[in-house]
Amino acid sequence: MSLVALCAEKGLRMTEQRKTIARVIEQSSDHPDVEELYRRASAIDSNISIATVYRTVKLLEDFNIIERHDFRSDGRSRYEAASEDHHDHLIDLKSGEVIEFTSIEIERLQEEIALRLGFRLVDHRLELYGVPLARGEAGKKTPSKGDKQEG
Repeated sequence: MSLVALCAEKGLRMTEQRKTIARVIEQSSDHPDVEELYRRASAIDSNISIATVYRTVKLLEDFNIIERHDFRSDGRSRYEAASEDHHDHLIDLKSGEVIEFTSIEIERLQEEIALRLGFRLVDHRLELYGVPLARGEAGKKTPSKGDKQEG
């Protein structure tokens, strides 16, 4: 379901500007911050102000339509459409690039740890921070079976 349709389903009044901002978020694959969302949305509709972007992002976050991430690489909150498909993030500290990935092994290990400590895991968020390996080091360790990497 599109973000605009999800907003309507949750009873949000969707102005054309809000629709534009929601579509920009939905079409983004790079976890943009508010300033980048503003740049992209105002390129589509020059009447959109940065204040409108801030208010819309807050509203969409309050209704669990988008997720905010505070990756410590640049100190800015970044956003992505909320998803039922769980994934984790690897943040390149040199470039700021955010790489989404899933790992069956990590998920299993987190469940085991929670059980061992007497808990039932209901949610989690994993953020890994790294720098690219030097040439020649990359690829020495291959991803484990069950790992999926997305760009």
